Amino acid sequence: MKILVTGGAGFIASNVADAYVDAGHEVMVVDNLFTGKRENVNRKAKFYLLDIRDKDLRNVLVVEKPDIVNHHAAQMSVPASVKDPLFDADVNVKGLLNILEASRYGGVKKVIFISSGGAIYGEAEEYPTSERSQPQPLSPYAITKSVSEKYLEFYRRFHGLDYTSLRYANVYGPRQIPHGEAGVAAIFMDRLLSGKSCVINHFKEEPRGMTRDYCYVGDAVRANVLALERGGGEAYNIGTGMATHTEDLFNLIFEAIREKAPGLPGSLGMPERMEARPGDLRRSCLNARKAKDGLGWEPLVGLEEGIKKTLEWRISSGESLKRTSGS
Repeated sequence: MKILVTGGAGFIASNVADAYVDAGHEVMVVDNLFTGKRENVNRKAKFYLLDIRDKDLRNVLVVEKPDIVNHHAAQMSVPASVKDPLFDADVNVKGLLNILEASRYGGVKKVIFISSGGAIYGEAEEYPTSERSQPQPLSPYAITKSVSEKYLEFYRRFHGLDYTSLRYANVYGPRQIPHGEAGVAAIFMDRLLSGKSCVINHFKEEPRGMTRDYCYVGDAVRANVLALERGGGEAYNIGTGMATHTEDLFNLIFEAIREKAPGLPGSLGMPERMEARPGDLRRSCLNARKAKDGLGWEPLVGLEEGIKKTLEWRISSGESLKRTSGS
Protein backbone atom coordinates (compact mmCIF):
# COMPACT_ATOMS: atom_id res chain seq x y z
CA MET A 1 0.00 0.00 0.00
CA LYS A 2 0.88 3.67 -0.31
CA ILE A 3 0.32 5.38 3.03
CA LEU A 4 0.58 9.05 3.93
CA VAL A 5 1.17 9.75 7.63
CA THR A 6 0.47 13.23 8.95
CA GLY A 7 2.52 14.27 11.97
CA GLY A 8 5.01 11.56 11.03
CA ALA A 9 7.92 13.42 12.63
CA GLY A 10 6.19 13.31 16.00
CA PHE A 11 6.18 10.84 18.85
CA ILE A 12 3.47 8.29 18.02
CA ALA A 13 3.18 8.84 14.27
CA SER A 14 6.90 8.35 13.63
CA ASN A 15 6.69 4.97 15.36
CA VAL A 16 3.63 4.16 13.22
CA ALA A 17 5.46 5.20 10.04
CA ASP A 18 8.38 2.95 11.01
CA ALA A 19 6.02 0.00 11.39
CA TYR A 20 4.44 0.67 7.99
CA VAL A 21 7.87 0.83 6.35
CA ASP A 22 8.95 -2.37 8.10
CA ALA A 23 5.81 -4.08 6.79
CA GLY A 24 6.84 -3.20 3.22
CA HIS A 25 4.48 -0.29 2.56
CA GLU A 26 5.43 2.84 0.64
CA VAL A 27 5.24 5.71 3.14
CA MET A 28 5.01 9.48 2.82
CA VAL A 29 5.23 11.80 5.83
CA VAL A 30 3.67 15.26 6.15
CA ASP A 31 4.80 17.36 9.11
CA ASN A 32 5.39 21.07 9.77
CA LEU A 33 8.02 20.24 12.45
CA PHE A 34 6.21 22.48 14.94
CA THR A 35 6.69 19.83 17.62
CA GLY A 36 8.07 16.94 15.55
CA LYS A 37 11.71 16.25 14.76
CA ARG A 38 13.20 15.67 11.33
CA GLU A 39 15.40 12.90 12.75
CA ASN A 40 12.28 10.93 13.71
CA VAL A 41 11.26 10.53 10.07
CA ASN A 42 12.08 7.11 8.66
CA ARG A 43 14.85 7.35 6.04
CA LYS A 44 12.81 5.20 3.65
CA ALA A 45 9.81 7.53 3.82
CA LYS A 46 9.33 10.51 1.51
CA PHE A 47 9.10 13.68 3.61
CA TYR A 48 6.96 16.76 2.93
CA LEU A 49 7.59 19.81 5.12
CA LEU A 50 4.01 21.01 5.12
CA ASP A 51 1.25 22.11 7.48
CA ILE A 52 -1.97 20.09 7.31
CA ARG A 53 -3.88 23.37 6.83
CA ASP A 54 -1.87 24.29 3.74
CA LYS A 55 -3.78 24.32 0.45
CA ASP A 56 -0.78 22.61 -1.21
CA LEU A 57 -1.68 19.43 0.66
CA ARG A 58 -4.20 18.65 -2.08
CA ASN A 59 -1.43 18.69 -4.67
CA VAL A 60 0.59 16.20 -2.61
CA LEU A 61 -2.29 13.75 -2.43
CA VAL A 62 -3.19 14.15 -6.09
CA VAL A 63 0.41 13.44 -7.12
CA GLU A 64 1.15 10.65 -4.61
CA LYS A 65 -2.31 9.01 -4.69
CA PRO A 66 -1.99 7.20 -1.36
CA ASP A 67 -4.38 4.37 -0.55
CA ILE A 68 -4.48 5.31 3.14
CA VAL A 69 -4.08 8.55 5.07
CA ASN A 70 -3.07 8.02 8.69
CA HIS A 71 -3.89 11.29 10.46
CA HIS A 72 -1.94 11.89 13.67
CA ALA A 73 -1.06 15.59 13.27
CA ALA A 74 -2.88 17.67 15.89
CA GLN A 75 -2.78 20.30 18.56
CA MET A 76 -2.58 17.76 21.38
CA SER A 77 -2.49 19.68 24.66
CA VAL A 78 -5.65 20.01 26.78
CA PRO A 79 -4.37 23.06 28.74
CA ALA A 80 -3.27 24.74 25.49
CA SER A 81 -6.71 24.17 23.99
CA VAL A 82 -8.31 25.90 26.97
CA LYS A 83 -5.90 28.81 26.64
CA ASP A 84 -6.34 29.20 22.88
CA PRO A 85 -9.43 27.38 21.56
CA LEU A 86 -9.27 29.22 18.22
CA PHE A 87 -5.86 27.80 17.39
CA ASP A 88 -6.92 24.39 18.65
CA ALA A 89 -9.95 24.35 16.33
CA ASP A 90 -7.96 25.74 13.43
CA VAL A 91 -5.48 22.86 13.55
CA ASN A 92 -7.71 20.03 14.68
CA VAL A 93 -10.92 20.78 12.76
CA LYS A 94 -9.96 22.89 9.77
CA GLY A 95 -6.80 20.83 9.37
CA LEU A 96 -8.84 17.64 9.26
CA LEU A 97 -11.28 19.12 6.73
CA ASN A 98 -8.36 20.12 4.52
CA ILE A 99 -7.13 16.51 4.69
CA LEU A 100 -10.56 15.07 3.92
CA GLU A 101 -11.05 17.35 0.92
CA ALA A 102 -7.56 16.55 -0.35
CA SER A 103 -8.26 12.85 0.18
CA ARG A 104 -11.36 13.07 -2.02
CA TYR A 105 -9.38 14.54 -4.89
CA GLY A 106 -6.43 12.19 -4.34
CA GLY A 107 -8.51 9.03 -4.51
CA VAL A 108 -7.75 7.97 -0.94
CA LYS A 109 -9.67 4.86 0.10
CA LYS A 110 -9.49 5.23 3.87
CA VAL A 111 -8.49 7.61 6.66
CA ILE A 112 -7.18 6.27 9.97
CA PHE A 113 -8.00 9.05 12.41
CA ILE A 114 -6.43 9.45 15.82
CA SER A 115 -9.02 10.47 18.36
CA SER A 116 -8.77 10.67 22.15
CA GLY A 117 -10.41 8.16 24.43
CA GLY A 118 -8.52 9.86 27.23
CA ALA A 119 -10.51 13.08 26.76
CA ILE A 120 -13.54 12.59 24.54
CA TYR A 121 -15.76 10.80 27.09
CA GLY A 122 -15.43 13.45 29.80
CA GLU A 123 -16.38 12.33 33.31
CA ALA A 124 -18.09 9.16 32.09
CA GLU A 125 -20.40 7.14 34.35
CA GLU A 126 -19.15 3.84 32.88
CA TYR A 127 -15.67 3.00 34.12
CA PRO A 128 -13.64 1.60 32.41
CA THR A 129 -15.40 3.39 29.60
CA SER A 130 -16.53 1.61 26.44
CA GLU A 131 -17.56 3.05 23.08
CA ARG A 132 -21.19 2.73 24.20
CA SER A 133 -20.68 5.86 26.32
CA GLN A 134 -21.62 9.04 24.51
CA PRO A 135 -18.82 11.60 24.25
CA GLN A 136 -19.12 14.36 26.85
CA PRO A 137 -16.07 16.50 26.02
CA LEU A 138 -15.02 18.97 28.72
CA SER A 139 -12.19 20.79 26.90
CA PRO A 140 -11.82 22.43 23.47
CA TYR A 141 -9.34 19.70 22.54
CA ALA A 142 -11.86 16.97 23.35
CA ILE A 143 -14.59 18.89 21.50
CA THR A 144 -12.49 19.00 18.33
CA LYS A 145 -11.93 15.25 18.47
CA SER A 146 -15.66 14.61 18.89
CA VAL A 147 -16.56 16.96 16.04
CA SER A 148 -13.88 15.39 13.83
CA GLU A 149 -15.44 11.97 14.19
CA LYS A 150 -18.76 13.40 12.98
CA TYR A 151 -17.03 14.88 9.92
CA LEU A 152 -15.50 11.47 9.19
CA GLU A 153 -18.93 9.87 9.21
CA PHE A 154 -20.24 12.61 6.91
CA TYR A 155 -17.46 12.00 4.37
CA ARG A 156 -18.06 8.26 4.54
CA ARG A 157 -21.78 8.62 3.87
CA PHE A 158 -21.63 11.30 1.18
CA HIS A 159 -18.28 10.70 -0.48
CA GLY A 160 -17.55 7.02 0.16
CA LEU A 161 -14.32 7.80 2.06
CA ASP A 162 -13.89 5.04 4.63
CA TYR A 163 -12.37 5.63 8.06
CA THR A 164 -11.34 4.00 11.31
CA SER A 165 -11.09 6.14 14.43
CA LEU A 166 -8.65 5.08 17.13
CA ARG A 167 -9.47 6.60 20.51
CA TYR A 168 -6.15 6.53 22.32
CA ALA A 169 -5.67 6.35 26.05
CA ASN A 170 -2.58 8.18 27.38
CA VAL A 171 0.17 6.85 25.13
CA TYR A 172 3.78 6.90 26.37
CA GLY A 173 7.09 5.50 25.18
CA PRO A 174 10.23 6.24 23.13
CA ARG A 175 10.30 9.63 21.32
CA GLN A 176 7.67 11.17 23.57
CA ILE A 177 8.19 14.83 24.33
CA PRO A 178 7.26 16.41 27.68
CA HIS A 179 4.45 18.47 26.15
CA GLY A 180 0.83 18.43 27.31
CA GLU A 181 -0.82 16.25 29.93
CA ALA A 182 -0.26 13.06 27.98
CA GLY A 183 3.51 13.68 28.26
CA VAL A 184 3.58 13.25 32.03
CA ALA A 185 5.79 10.13 31.86
CA ALA A 186 8.37 12.03 29.79
CA ILE A 187 8.12 15.03 32.13
CA PHE A 188 8.76 12.92 35.22
CA MET A 189 11.68 11.09 33.60
CA ASP A 190 13.34 14.27 32.35
CA ARG A 191 13.03 16.07 35.67
CA LEU A 192 14.18 13.15 37.79
CA LEU A 193 17.13 12.41 35.52
CA SER A 194 18.21 16.04 35.78
CA GLY A 195 17.77 16.17 39.58
CA LYS A 196 14.67 18.37 39.55
CA SER A 197 11.50 17.97 41.58
CA CYS A 198 8.17 16.96 40.05
CA VAL A 199 4.59 18.20 40.34
CA ILE A 200 1.42 16.14 40.69
CA ASN A 201 -1.75 17.93 39.65
CA HIS A 202 -4.76 16.72 41.62
CA PHE A 203 -8.29 17.46 42.79
CA LYS A 204 -8.77 18.24 46.48
CA GLU A 205 -10.51 14.96 47.25
CA GLU A 206 -7.73 12.85 45.68
CA PRO A 207 -4.19 13.96 46.59
CA ARG A 208 -2.67 11.03 44.67
CA GLY A 209 -3.68 12.76 41.45
CA MET A 210 -5.98 11.92 38.58
CA THR A 211 -6.25 8.37 37.25
CA ARG A 212 -5.27 7.64 33.66
CA ASP A 213 -4.97 4.64 31.36
CA TYR A 214 -1.35 4.45 30.14
CA CYS A 215 -0.80 2.57 26.88
CA TYR A 216 2.67 1.76 25.55
CA VAL A 217 3.41 3.23 22.12
CA GLY A 218 4.29 -0.14 20.62
CA ASP A 219 0.79 -1.36 21.42
CA ALA A 220 -0.77 1.76 19.87
CA VAL A 221 1.34 1.19 16.76
CA ARG A 222 -0.05 -2.32 16.31
CA ALA A 223 -3.58 -0.90 16.30
CA ASN A 224 -2.61 1.36 13.39
CA VAL A 225 -1.25 -1.59 11.45
CA LEU A 226 -4.37 -3.67 12.04
CA ALA A 227 -6.62 -0.75 11.09
CA LEU A 228 -5.22 -0.70 7.55
CA GLU A 229 -7.56 -3.52 6.57
CA ARG A 230 -10.05 -3.74 9.44
CA GLY A 231 -12.54 -1.64 11.36
CA GLY A 232 -14.11 0.41 8.56
CA GLY A 233 -16.62 3.01 9.75
CA GLU A 234 -15.95 2.33 13.45
CA ALA A 235 -14.34 3.96 16.47
CA TYR A 236 -12.20 1.86 18.80
CA ASN A 237 -10.77 2.49 22.24
CA ILE A 238 -7.04 1.77 22.39
CA GLY A 239 -6.16 1.36 26.04
CA THR A 240 -5.32 -1.15 28.76
CA GLY A 241 -8.35 -1.01 31.04
CA MET A 242 -5.98 -0.33 33.95
CA ALA A 243 -6.36 2.93 35.89
CA THR A 244 -3.21 4.45 37.40
CA HIS A 245 -2.97 7.43 39.76
CA THR A 246 -0.37 10.03 38.83
CA GLU A 247 1.46 9.39 42.10
CA ASP A 248 1.68 5.68 41.32
CA LEU A 249 3.11 6.50 37.87
CA PHE A 250 5.67 8.77 39.54
CA ASN A 251 6.66 6.01 41.97
CA LEU A 252 7.12 3.51 39.13
CA ILE A 253 9.37 5.93 37.26
CA PHE A 254 11.27 6.88 40.43
CA GLU A 255 12.00 3.23 41.22
CA ALA A 256 12.95 2.46 37.61
CA ILE A 257 15.46 5.33 37.60
CA ARG A 258 16.85 4.30 40.99
CA GLU A 259 17.40 0.79 39.60
CA LYS A 260 18.83 1.94 36.26
CA ALA A 261 20.82 4.95 37.47
CA PRO A 262 21.46 4.58 41.23
CA GLY A 263 21.85 7.85 43.11
CA LEU A 264 20.24 10.13 40.55
CA PRO A 265 16.85 10.67 42.20
CA GLY A 266 18.00 9.89 45.71
CA SER A 267 18.15 13.46 46.99
CA LEU A 268 14.65 14.36 45.81
CA GLY A 269 11.68 14.48 48.15
CA MET A 270 8.07 13.72 47.38
CA PRO A 271 6.61 15.59 44.42
CA GLU A 272 4.89 18.91 44.92
CA ARG A 273 1.06 18.96 44.82
CA MET A 274 -0.82 21.48 42.73
CA GLU A 275 -4.49 21.91 41.89
CA ALA A 276 -5.84 20.37 38.71
CA ARG A 277 -5.79 22.58 35.63
CA PRO A 278 -8.82 23.73 33.62
CA GLY A 279 -9.99 20.90 31.38
CA ASP A 280 -8.41 18.13 33.51
CA LEU A 281 -10.52 15.01 34.09
CA ARG A 282 -10.66 13.29 37.46
CA ARG A 283 -10.40 9.87 35.92
CA SER A 284 -10.06 8.17 32.55
CA CYS A 285 -9.77 4.47 31.77
CA LEU A 286 -10.80 2.66 28.60
CA ASN A 287 -12.54 -0.63 27.92
CA ALA A 288 -10.90 -1.94 24.72
CA ARG A 289 -12.98 -5.11 24.23
CA LYS A 290 -14.40 -3.77 20.95
CA ALA A 291 -10.86 -3.38 19.55
CA LYS A 292 -10.14 -7.01 20.41
CA ASP A 293 -13.28 -8.15 18.60
CA GLY A 294 -13.11 -5.76 15.63
CA LEU A 295 -9.37 -5.29 15.06
CA GLY A 296 -7.88 -8.32 16.74
CA TRP A 297 -6.00 -5.92 19.03
CA GLU A 298 -5.17 -6.02 22.70
CA PRO A 299 -2.41 -4.46 24.82
CA LEU A 300 0.68 -6.61 25.36
CA VAL A 301 3.05 -4.37 27.35
CA GLY A 302 2.32 -3.71 31.02
CA LEU A 303 3.02 -0.32 32.59
CA GLU A 304 6.08 -1.38 34.60
CA GLU A 305 7.67 -3.03 31.55
CA GLY A 306 6.77 -0.07 29.33
CA ILE A 307 8.28 2.43 31.75
CA LYS A 308 11.55 0.47 31.80
CA LYS A 309 11.63 0.31 27.99
CA THR A 310 10.98 4.06 27.77
CA LEU A 311 13.61 4.89 30.38
CA GLU A 312 16.22 2.77 28.59
CA TRP A 313 15.52 4.72 25.39
CA ARG A 314 15.74 8.12 27.11
CA ILE A 315 19.06 7.25 28.70
CA SER A 316 20.59 5.57 25.65
CA SER A 317 19.48 8.36 23.30
CA GLY A 318 20.59 11.13 25.65
CA GLU A 319 17.18 12.73 25.23
CA SER A 320 16.86 13.92 28.82
CA LEU A 321 20.42 15.29 28.79
CA LYS A 322 19.64 17.27 25.62
CA ARG A 323 16.58 18.83 27.22
CA THR A 324 18.48 19.63 30.41
CA SER A 325 21.14 21.48 28.42
CA GLY A 326 18.47 23.43 26.54
CA SER A 327 19.18 22.00 23.10
